[in-house]
Amino acid sequence: EEMALARSWVVKGIADATKGSTKKPKVSIGTMIETPRAALRADELAEEADFFSFGTNDLTQMTFGFSRDDIESRMMPAYLEGGLLKRNPFETIDQDGVGELVEIAAKRGRKTKPGIKLGVCGEHGGDPESIDLFYRVGLDYVSCSPFRVPIARLAAAQAVLASGGKKKSDTK
Repeated sequence: EEMALARSWVVKGIADATKGSTKKPKVSIGTMIETPRAALRADELAEEADFFSFGTNDLTQMTFGFSRDDIESRMMPAYLEGGLLKRNPFETIDQDGVGELVEIAAKRGRKTKPGIKLGVCGEHGGDPESIDLFYRVGLDYVSCSPFRVPIARLAAAQAVLASGGKKKSDTK
């Protein structure tokens, strides 16, 4: 319902701004998936969205229930040293938790709208292990900091080659 309302506002705003014009812009309207609830309700969101962009920094914070600033400066070293975490989940996606939410949302979104565009923004978009997961679960693109683009492109190519060109979204 909220997505439908937001979409109606954008559509009305575009109509008002282009009233009397023969040119009508083609605008994609989508949503960020930044909370576990949004990931789990992706099927409903896809009814109104042209794309999803996974905000994995916020999704990681919300899934783990930590404040990134507090955990990284105070507790992350102890979690890593004590073996509670294998990697910093803000650098490499937590495949068993956050990654599973991304996969669930991708499946549910594509079940409702097969052609929906799916991507990720945030630092995970430049991490090779994370990019591999994103490709395997069917995401279409990643975005990252400019300095991470070369490694992101290489990692994306490696993910395609390693999978033989098959994403989970390609198989039923």
